[in-house]
Amino acid sequence: MDYFFELFLGGLTRGSIYALIALGYTMVYGIIELINFAHGEIYMIGAFTALIAASLLTMAGFQGLAVLALAMVIAVIYAGAYGYTVEKVAYQPLRQASRLSPLISAIGMSIFLQNYVLLAQTSDFLPFPSLIPQFKFMKSIEHIFSSSELVIVTVTATTMILLTCLIKFTRMGKAMRATAQDRKMAMLAGININRVISTTFVIGSCLAAVGGVLIASHIGQINFYIGFIAGIKAFTAAVLGGIGSIPGAVLGGLVLGWTESFATGYISSDYEDVFAFLLLVIILIFRPEGLLGKSSTHKV
Repeated sequence: MDYFFELFLGGLTRGSIYALIALGYTMVYGIIELINFAHGEIYMIGAFTALIAASLLTMAGFQGLAVLALAMVIAVIYAGAYGYTVEKVAYQPLRQASRLSPLISAIGMSIFLQNYVLLAQTSDFLPFPSLIPQFKFMKSIEHIFSSSELVIVTVTATTMILLTCLIKFTRMGKAMRATAQDRKMAMLAGININRVISTTFVIGSCLAAVGGVLIASHIGQINFYIGFIAGIKAFTAAVLGGIGSIPGAVLGGLVLGWTESFATGYISSDYEDVFAFLLLVIILIFRPEGLLGKSSTHKV
């Protein structure tokens, strides 16, 4: 039974990270109905930024949660700036072009960012410090659920709630919903759709950075390629849950994380990706819009 709970909690942690990144995918798709294929690289850049920031903060005498908080803030700001730049460079100039053009542009941006970090840093794995201390009240269960895993799950749940409140109850959220439903009518109503789209990219990039920092601290190492793998898995989670749906992105991430965890635990780690994508195929055959997706175009 302990082994089952260990796999369950491991899948919950993994799925929470997928969900954090998938939220960025689903927000962008909900607004412009296109996939930001450079999103995984923003996740990777957030992790590298936090590594550099944590090293400098430690040298400056900061310790414990102060290092985590400050490194997280710096990574979020830096990733948000990258997300804004990606939208301005790869998407806005192609706003009136065919749907294929911005997708190709985003893939090109993904390759550029990946190789940029490769040249600026290294192709080797770099050790990442454990920034999350072990909480005293969790000592009795630390063998199956660590403090870093608790933080990851808590942050994901909190993020989903705050993001849902942002979209449903704030002025910017209403502008996002209007832009997602009918971009031309939103413009006629006086909404600055360029600002709305840029804000969406920035929010999604900030969430990716948070996921990058948390998972890097949990695993203990990073390299320039982690964004590609995480991006593909998060995109799968977004489609699985119903792309364009915020609760769907979280549910899709959790289902994907549990699938991989139980498949590796009870069958074989060699087929981890096989089971993940097989689940996606099965879900889409019987429910093409995803678990919580809607048939209509309005999904935010």
